[in-house]
Amino acid sequence: MIKLDALLVLLGFGVQIYALFDVARKPQESFIKWPKWAWLIIVILFGLIGSLLWILWGRKNNGGSTRPPRRGPTRDIPPDDNPDFLRNL
Repeated sequence: MIKLDALLVLLGFGVQIYALFDVARKPQESFIKWPKWAWLIIVILFGLIGSLLWILWGRKNNGGSTRPPRRGPTRDIPPDDNPDFLRNL
């Protein structure tokens, strides 16, 4: 029975660490209801309950990606191939 208790404690600790890093890595646009700093305080102060609130209620579902959405081209595009440039002509 002690092994089960230790497993549950480790599982809870793992959920807290996951939630803390998840909150810290998300861009501000990924938060619902409260800003990033508020979620960090909730996860730290309320432990497992705060972590579960974050996982179940506090974040937007963006397809499982923790990366911010890409904005604009990532490489240089000549003007005749750039749709934004051509649209402004």
